[in-house]
Amino acid sequence: MKEAIEQIYKELQDLKTATLKEAEEARVRFLGKKGEVTALMEQFRTVAPELKREYGQKLNDLKKFTLAKIEELKDAAEAASGPASASGEDLSMPGDSMPLGSRHPVSIVRQQIVDIFRKFGYDVAEGPEIEDDYHVFEALNFPPNHPAREMQDTFFVSTGHLNPLLLRTHTSSVQVRTMETQPLPIRVVCPGRVFRNEAISARAHCIFHQVEGLYIDKNVTFADLKQAILLFAREMFGPDTQIRMRPSYFPFTEPSAEVDVSCNICKGKGCNICKGTGWLEIMGCGMVDPNVLKASGIDPEVYSGFAFGMGVERIAMLKWQVNDLRHYFENDMRFLSEFSTATEV
Repeated sequence: MKEAIEQIYKELQDLKTATLKEAEEARVRFLGKKGEVTALMEQFRTVAPELKREYGQKLNDLKKFTLAKIEELKDAAEAASGPASASGEDLSMPGDSMPLGSRHPVSIVRQQIVDIFRKFGYDVAEGPEIEDDYHVFEALNFPPNHPAREMQDTFFVSTGHLNPLLLRTHTSSVQVRTMETQPLPIRVVCPGRVFRNEAISARAHCIFHQVEGLYIDKNVTFADLKQAILLFAREMFGPDTQIRMRPSYFPFTEPSAEVDVSCNICKGKGCNICKGTGWLEIMGCGMVDPNVLKASGIDPEVYSGFAFGMGVERIAMLKWQVNDLRHYFENDMRFLSEFSTATEV
């Protein structure tokens, strides 16, 4: 065995290879399953017990030397081959770029809205899309005969009991759940998808997205509501944006208002986007009706609050002058790729 070990040492010292393939062949020759060093390790079993310590050390040293020699040959072969691979390709060149997608414009605007209100101290609350009649209508002061309860406006899932299930028509249901479970004061925005049984057209869809807001505390006034909406409008549409509030009606707020912003295209002068008025409608709002507070166990004599709600697609249409709501749901890559460079707040 001693002579065999010395012979392998001599062969390894004289061994030279030019390519990685030859270096790998050398590794197999000496260290493979049927390699020369491997065969000596197998023969070690037959060595006399008094010689095992001596030859065991020599075999371990030989194996280490062989491994080091093979690595040295591989490094030399790689250095000699340069940056070009065996196939002739330059591995130092950058790879082909992979085409990346972009966020959907509705997702971008939704996140912008949420981020703006986060800066104002609002938390985010979410709730189920399949809701019950109580949280969507009754707790929000909808009279039993209100038109929104009828089939032409609402997708009902089940109607066989006193509190039927339905696809929520607004995210105000999340506000109700928040008032029921969270301690006062409350300051939240509620983004989410909603459903209404409407004919699909350029200006309407049966599925759309909302972000609604709720603020309840002591001594909250309509002036606080107006200031919050003005700050939001200027963050979203620009520092020169103006707002106007028109009286309106919602069952869950009193007084109620519709909010318009000055047209960011014509700067209030009048154009086809704002239909020559210089104003664009963006949301509804109002002071939370005392009956809504009572339904959630909040004393309207102590607390007051305001609520607002806006359609995300509507804001996106105004922001990017999109004239057809259906574009947001058609998955047309020509349309969606236009927002690949859009940034969030």
